[in-house]
Amino acid sequence: MSGNRALNPVTADDVQFDTVNHALLGGDQMDVSGLDDLIDSAAQALLGVQQDDGHWVFELEADATIPSEYVFLRHFLGQPDSDLEPLIGNYLREKQLAGGGWPLFHDGKMDISASVKAYFALKIIGDSPDDPHMVKARKAIHAAGGAESANVFTRTMLCLFGQLPWRAVPVMPVEVMMLPDWFPFHMSKVSYWSRTVIAPLLIVMALKPQAKNPRNVDIHELFVRKPSTIRNFNTNPTGSSLGEVFVTLDKVLQKTEPLWPKGTRRNDAIAKAEAFIRERLNGEDGLGGIFPAMAFAVMAFDALGYKHDHPDFQIALKSIQKLLVIDRDQNRAYCQPCLSPVWDTCLAAHAVLESDTKQGRKAVQASLDWLADRQILDVRGDWAERAKGVSPGGWAFQYRNDHYPDVDDTAVVMMAMHRHDAKRYAEPLSRATTWILGMQSKQGGWGAFDVDNTHDYLNSIPFADHGALLDPPTADVTARCLSALAQIGFGSHHPVMKKGLDYLKREQEKDGSWFGRWGVNYVYGTWSVLCALNVMGEDPKEPYIQRAVAWLKAQQQDDGGWGEDCATYWQQHRGLVKGSTPSQTSWALLGLMAAGAVDDPAVTKGIQYLQDAPKAADGVRWEEELYTGGGFPRVFYLKYHGYAAYFPLWALSRYRNLMAGNDKHTPWGM
Repeated sequence: MSGNRALNPVTADDVQFDTVNHALLGGDQMDVSGLDDLIDSAAQALLGVQQDDGHWVFELEADATIPSEYVFLRHFLGQPDSDLEPLIGNYLREKQLAGGGWPLFHDGKMDISASVKAYFALKIIGDSPDDPHMVKARKAIHAAGGAESANVFTRTMLCLFGQLPWRAVPVMPVEVMMLPDWFPFHMSKVSYWSRTVIAPLLIVMALKPQAKNPRNVDIHELFVRKPSTIRNFNTNPTGSSLGEVFVTLDKVLQKTEPLWPKGTRRNDAIAKAEAFIRERLNGEDGLGGIFPAMAFAVMAFDALGYKHDHPDFQIALKSIQKLLVIDRDQNRAYCQPCLSPVWDTCLAAHAVLESDTKQGRKAVQASLDWLADRQILDVRGDWAERAKGVSPGGWAFQYRNDHYPDVDDTAVVMMAMHRHDAKRYAEPLSRATTWILGMQSKQGGWGAFDVDNTHDYLNSIPFADHGALLDPPTADVTARCLSALAQIGFGSHHPVMKKGLDYLKREQEKDGSWFGRWGVNYVYGTWSVLCALNVMGEDPKEPYIQRAVAWLKAQQQDDGGWGEDCATYWQQHRGLVKGSTPSQTSWALLGLMAAGAVDDPAVTKGIQYLQDAPKAADGVRWEEELYTGGGFPRVFYLKYHGYAAYFPLWALSRYRNLMAGNDKHTPWGM
């Protein structure tokens, strides 16, 4: 393995960790009594929630928008979910801020779009506008500019319910389905999550159906200005001169769209969008595996006149029902944005591998066998449009999502399979390696689902006011790919590895950190990159690595932990910390240990923090309220309920193994 370390890891079965005679580390004494017991109990608890077929899956929670949109969908169809609505109402009221609005993440600031949706959903459920919590919400929404200030997706929903005229949203003609791939806008030039939402949305925007709205609920009281008097709903999302061009173009389209012929070409475009959806319907796992695409697919089918007993309509609706989390003991329910079984399973497998017990190794093999059966081998998904000639071999994030395998998941699965039994999983590893190599973008990095998805000008169109239209390469996904390739034997001088490393060096921030696209935030990105640099054999004494180590150490809080708020994706809030979290502390520790700093007092304090941090009532997770998962920066955040279970176990076990061994470096890519 040229350029890589090849070490034999010390395991808990091989070494009895001496907690009594643990030495002073850098002048700080640490109480390590009970570390073995904590690791053992955490591992046993994690094994206790493994599914019978070998996989793990935890809840995946977003904000108030997804459960609100579930209510809207049922009322759009005229089929209120009367059984669950009271429980969803309880959930929405729990998430309301003291100031009246709803945030995008725990303890975040009010978000106008999330607040409009939550208020409307509660009113549909039956809450009176005169209820104190509704009065507070209305005042907060007015202060933020009224419902007319919500984003494009919220305004689209308001159009469907007759609360806004259709000119309140940018024109997205269904004819874009017919555009050639050389055209500035083409479906292949946006991210997978965008195209799976856009295709059904184009049908809805072309046919302009009205929600059944059986209770005839409106929210006219949320508007500061009468919608009929507003002339310019659609604004420049980037403030650039190009954005102004797109805004002007939208004004022209708004005037001319009613004059467009409704003949064969339009019908052909609708048929093409319909065919796109049906090809990717994905059974009970749903279009794209994500709620917004599934919900718009159901609405598109309804608008097209599908009977509600039509098999495609039924399967699309069933995929949404599978996202519901119903807790009758707590009298609450919510809808998840998607399911995360592959991601949870491969990360949990790594944590159990690190804790390394005989029972754990058996459980890991069951989980990896489960994963092997879910490798996507026969479907050349949308990614193949930009990676021609590359054979499939990736894994999705969800149970099934064959058109949209995830590069990040694939790299993490590869590392777990290789670590556990490279011979047993030689074939899936080979197929995955080929696919990962083929998914590298030109500048050396990797995106999550597509190659060279870097058409930045598209973020200037009015429709893209959420700023999440694209899937460009990122440091965290790139680091994961390099980690996987290095772990299986790719040397640092291989052209793919060199391009990837050069990309990471260019992406390093001035303060030494790396941006975290899919986790919050710079702690996540820096951990990811330091792991890759370690397994690639980069000298940890290199100045750029030491800058990263120094940055991580500087972020440690007085309690010994690390925390980073979701608001750090806004430059003005960079560095904001509201409290330490077990998952972010674990990332920081794993990053520092990857850089060889296992003996550093910062690591000692961090391990002590994890030992002292309280466990949740379920006994599986550490307590963690703050969100640490990224969906779309500044737009959509995630709380992975599994992060506070497997990451602390992983960090504590890694520390024990490195302290018990002769070498203070790990040979693994994560």
